[in-house]
Amino acid sequence: MIIETERLILRPFAETDAADVYEYLHEPAVNCFACMKLETLEDAKAEMKNRVGETEYYFAIVLKENGKVIGEIDAYPETGEPHADENTVRDTFSPCWMLNLGYTGKGYAYEAAHAFFDYLFKEKGARRIYAYTEDYNLSSQHLCEKLGMRTEGLFREFVSFVNNPDGTPRYENTMQYAILKKEWK
Repeated sequence: MIIETERLILRPFAETDAADVYEYLHEPAVNCFACMKLETLEDAKAEMKNRVGETEYYFAIVLKENGKVIGEIDAYPETGEPHADENTVRDTFSPCWMLNLGYTGKGYAYEAAHAFFDYLFKEKGARRIYAYTEDYNLSSQHLCEKLGMRTEGLFREFVSFVNNPDGTPRYENTMQYAILKKEWK
């Protein structure tokens, strides 16, 4: 699957994307991506081999003008209810997006997320899309709001992605945003 916008192509990852992905994953900008950190270009090459088979829900964000991968966006279908059985409809999605810091502030994240949300609602049967973002990640919060998502809550000391210098977990406050298909314009 390929999704095109005015300036971007959202497409499955290719093994040749390793150097571009390493560029933004060797030092992830926010703690929630700490587990995705790539230590070496060789790690990035191995990661691209893992990603190649995903063609429906995990996309590279690529500049049309030069083919550079500047980020990624993904979401997988969920039931939306933690105690649901395997027959429950999976019509809820929680997207995750990340952009190379060198390409922020240019509207690329909005362009990619808007196209991806449209794809999820129109092609993948999404009924509800929700997103988590740390309370200090103001650009991600702004993106959620620009996409028409509403704030659903603030979870205090919700999750820990990294440790404090003394080795104890550093818990972060997390915002939740959401939008329903009937609210999507």
